[in-house]
Amino acid sequence: MPGPHRRGPASERARDFKGTLKHLVIYLAHERIPLVIALVCAVASVVFNVVGPRILGQATTKLFEGVAAKVMGTGSIDFAGIGYILAGLLCLYVTSAAFNFCQGWLMTGVTQRVCYRMRREIVEKIDRMPLSYFESNAVGDVLSRITNDVDTVGQSLNQCVTQLITSTTQLVGVTVMMLSVSLPLAGLTFLTVPVSLVLVVLVVRVSQRYFRQQQALLGRVDGIIEESFSGQNVIKVFNREQRAVADFDGDNDLLFQAGWRSQFLSGLMQPIMNLVANLAYVAVVSFGAFLAISGAITVGDIQAFMQYVRNFTQPITQLTQVSNMLQMLSAAAERVFEFLDSEEETPDAVTPELPARERGAVQFEHVRFGYVPDKTIIHDFSCDIQPGQTVAIVGPTGAGKTTLMKLLMRFYDVGAGSIRVDGVDVRDCARDDLRANFAMVLQDTWLFKGSVRENIRYGREGASDDEVCAAARAALADHFIRTLPGGYDFELNEDASNVSQGQKQLLTIARAFIADRPILILDEATSNVDTRTEERIQRAMDALMQGRTSFVIAHRLSTIRNADVILVLRDGDIVESGTHDELLARGGFYAELYNSQFEE
Repeated sequence: MPGPHRRGPASERARDFKGTLKHLVIYLAHERIPLVIALVCAVASVVFNVVGPRILGQATTKLFEGVAAKVMGTGSIDFAGIGYILAGLLCLYVTSAAFNFCQGWLMTGVTQRVCYRMRREIVEKIDRMPLSYFESNAVGDVLSRITNDVDTVGQSLNQCVTQLITSTTQLVGVTVMMLSVSLPLAGLTFLTVPVSLVLVVLVVRVSQRYFRQQQALLGRVDGIIEESFSGQNVIKVFNREQRAVADFDGDNDLLFQAGWRSQFLSGLMQPIMNLVANLAYVAVVSFGAFLAISGAITVGDIQAFMQYVRNFTQPITQLTQVSNMLQMLSAAAERVFEFLDSEEETPDAVTPELPARERGAVQFEHVRFGYVPDKTIIHDFSCDIQPGQTVAIVGPTGAGKTTLMKLLMRFYDVGAGSIRVDGVDVRDCARDDLRANFAMVLQDTWLFKGSVRENIRYGREGASDDEVCAAARAALADHFIRTLPGGYDFELNEDASNVSQGQKQLLTIARAFIADRPILILDEATSNVDTRTEERIQRAMDALMQGRTSFVIAHRLSTIRNADVILVLRDGDIVESGTHDELLARGGFYAELYNSQFEE
């Protein structure tokens, strides 16, 4: 099922490949000490390994000369000398393996700490993001950045860094060793390098665009899965299962195409390099045999050089694979850094000077606001609410009722004018200090997976069990809680579907009770329940509103008859205000709305 925030086509390639890698290098500065040690170990491991074939060639030459002398009757095989050479060779390879083990252990720690830090920073970033970001981006896409993209960064980083260093070191070391063995054979081998580079560049240029596509499409597919899973009730009610599958298949097919192409092209690297390596191998064997016959080179040197030819093409192949991994690393890291670098909420006041809290006086002074600059929703809203008053806000859908509450809570900042709480402009308050004065009961109840007791205590951390029970009794929820298996220890599932909608709403009211804040916001809190449950919830809310400044947003106008003042909004402006009886007597827009709810 398509969600409301589907993203457009994925970019064909990383927008800033070099910039992303530079950003990643800076990000790794915290791990520079273990990273440097790991790289030194990797270099040492390669150096000891590269020397091995030359020493093995010496043993081969000694064995060949001994066999030849024995055949000619002029000597015998020096097994003791060969044994010393092989013992030294064994020590080299064991030392190389030890350094390789150390670099692997260190790099694993580095990459896992980087992934841990990225996930932690993403979660912390979520709390600093403006509400507008989550209203314009799919949840699944954000989750994909935390899971898929961070995992890709970790896996690619672990392979890329060590592979890049070891392959480069091996390439340099093998080159030096080949030049020391035979200049003609080395020159013949080097002729294959331009051919390899041309083929690699061609493949990388074609494959680069698909790695960015793959990561972006993976986020889109995750978003569709998340929406389909959470919206199963709606999908089944409207018989849209086939449509949901078709929408998923569309993006899943694009993901398949991008993944297939990227993997196929990266898979071409190995056979291409093997072909070039085999051609070089054949050329070296043929030319080396001619040199050996002429006495220009020993048999052991030919054997060592043949190993070096294999070791020469191997790092080139590995470097081509690193180039593919770098594309994946860049695409994933770019999405992670894109989120981490996203614009945050405007900074809080550094040292807000807040007076002692009163009972919650609120003033709206010529407030003007629009979610986008060229579309104003609230034009010129002014209102003065006294402490302890109950203010009902009514009006047609889209009039700006919920938007006013978002501005009051500072989920958004006003475009013009000001909002004051107890005489202090909300923009001069730290958001935590401001929101510490509010409790909310919303139309869409939100409970967490956990016990009933934990969900009520969410309103005030550290509340005692007795205070939890007292809040539940005040919210008229104590009776039904005690009928649940386990009572207050009853475990709510992930979406709290194992209790009714009315029971969920009573739990959120109990949560607001235990928070004990001076200002209360009730946003359509009874719209999803039946009339009998509504009456029970209304009684609980009436108790909750006692002594608090309360904002009640309601479409059922019968629930706000006792409000101290009713503000009637139309197109972002107050068109009427007064008590229920006063507004009905005027026969204006409020009376029209009220009477329309009783028309057949």
